[in-house]
Amino acid sequence: MSKAYLLGILHDATERPYTFRVGQNNLEFIEFIARKVRDLGAKAWIYREGKMRNLFIVEFRKSLLRDFKIKSKKDKVDYIRGYFDAEGGIAKSPKVRFYLYFAQKNLKDLTQVRNYLEDLGIRCGKIHNPSKRADPEYFRFFIAAKSYKDFAKKIGSWHPDKTVLLKVVI
Repeated sequence: MSKAYLLGILHDATERPYTFRVGQNNLEFIEFIARKVRDLGAKAWIYREGKMRNLFIVEFRKSLLRDFKIKSKKDKVDYIRGYFDAEGGIAKSPKVRFYLYFAQKNLKDLTQVRNYLEDLGIRCGKIHNPSKRADPEYFRFFIAAKSYKDFAKKIGSWHPDKTVLLKVVI
């Protein structure tokens, strides 16, 4: 894992004064992130949020990513993978047509991810708001069907649930 991947994951994180908190219901994924943060030389701690909730948190210091910038093609790939693992969607049911998408309220961030994907030769649909009435500040775009294999091979996923689903297209 790289700092670029962590930067992508932060799109589904909570920012505190000195730390970032990433929450998921998949403990295996939270443990993976914690291990990788430690591999980068930082401390990471895991806890369950609430007694009855199925939500696990990994927290680590913000200083790990201070002054980090996306510079290389590898950084872009890792950033997109982290972003997808945090904010990407994938068809889970075999009864529906397969799809991959990214969704986010921050239009600027979403546009940047789409541009990175296009730079890597992965075709994308237009960024759109699926329902202005339901949420006027929610945007998404889909990966073009002809780019599913490229996405799976070039970007992929480290999220245990999404990895299994992406193997279908390879």
